[in-house]
Amino acid sequence: MITANIAAKRSSLSKIALVVMGCALSLVLLPVSALKATENVALQPLANKALPLSHSFEKVAGENGPFVLKLTNTSNDSVKVSVQVLLSVYSHATTKARNLPEQAIAAGKDMTIPQLVALDKVIIKAEGFETLELTVK
Repeated sequence: MITANIAAKRSSLSKIALVVMGCALSLVLLPVSALKATENVALQPLANKALPLSHSFEKVAGENGPFVLKLTNTSNDSVKVSVQVLLSVYSHATTKARNLPEQAIAAGKDMTIPQLVALDKVIIKAEGFETLELTVK
């Protein structure tokens, strides 16, 4: 009887020891994983540069209207942009966005985006630059 009692005490002590060891190990490893996470964040690139484009909205009549967005490349290099127009007015049978094909704008040259209406949102993206969001007013 005494041996059974001792065996039960050893079993419960070994379980407690395993729990304590697991807690101690987690306390040691937790700061290491947090340190690795902060190292990864530090290695990410800083914020991108502003997109070197000037813009203006023009009111026009005809098929291309009522508004046209004119983008001018102000840098000395060509900029490859992709444009998405989020439509303010759309039909249930069509999509809410109009995606234009990616296009390069040469240095000092213009790109026009036709068929815009009031409150359309134009999103212009280029690799290595911040996203430019414009709203037709």
